[in-house]
Amino acid sequence: MIEALDLGTFVTILLLAFAFVLLIAGAFTAYFGSGKSRKIGAGLLVGGIVIGIVWILLVRTGGPLDTFLQAGVVNVIVQSILILLAAFIGAGAAIGLFLLAIMKS
Repeated sequence: MIEALDLGTFVTILLLAFAFVLLIAGAFTAYFGSGKSRKIGAGLLVGGIVIGIVWILLVRTGGPLDTFLQAGVVNVIVQSILILLAAFIGAGAAIGLFLLAIMKS
């Protein structure tokens, strides 16, 4: 059954997904890039860390999402991370298969 998505859940998933993707993209770009690309990758990596810290500040005791924290945010976080992980594994497998097909043809 589909439950209504409240604002706290939406903000948590949004910030966690944004921070996670920035971290991955930044690490990838900083490692494989050169020159200016490497600096941009480092900026993305730092941006992901900053967004993660902002999220932590929002859910800390007394923060704007504190009441949401008491309403089961841990379950939302775990589910969000598992959904993101599944999505990235699926996307990575598809990209890998695509690259394998292109390289062999």
